[in-house]
Amino acid sequence: MTYRIERIGRTDTDWERLREVRLAQLLDTPMAFLETYETALAHGEEEWHSRIRRVNEPGSVGLAAVHDDGTPAGEWVGTMIAFTPEPGTALLVGVWVHPEHRGRERGVTDAMLDAIVAWAREAGARRLLLTVHEDNARAAAFYRRRGFEPTGGTKPYPLDPAAHELEMALPLV
Repeated sequence: MTYRIERIGRTDTDWERLREVRLAQLLDTPMAFLETYETALAHGEEEWHSRIRRVNEPGSVGLAAVHDDGTPAGEWVGTMIAFTPEPGTALLVGVWVHPEHRGRERGVTDAMLDAIVAWAREAGARRLLLTVHEDNARAAAFYRRRGFEPTGGTKPYPLDPAAHELEMALPLV
């Protein structure tokens, strides 16, 4: 299988593709996101257009991993989004890869993260931050393999304040 990494928002139908992927994310790994499937399902078309616009604002990037399945558009099989909340820092959010396309041998997650790291460096970030749910061991292991280290920072998970999100950072300098 071959994949390519594209910016989200390149076509007029990307909002539909983003909606489809977001709903799949929430069914597959609900603890990794800050909204429920039911909330996302209820969003109208304008919300999805707004999300496309946000990932294309200055200081933001949204990427989709596209499976070259023989169709002109290809199938979106993953996403990563990053933005710069403050000078010198980029924040990674919206990370997901479809279960059929996961694994180091496929390289989808690594390719998206490589593109995010390159973008963050170009944006002047000295570190890339993220939070990961304390029960998402698979994601935490991937981030550790890629050089992220726990900062010791934690915060309650908004959808279940009894659970926590753990902060991890990757130095970019």
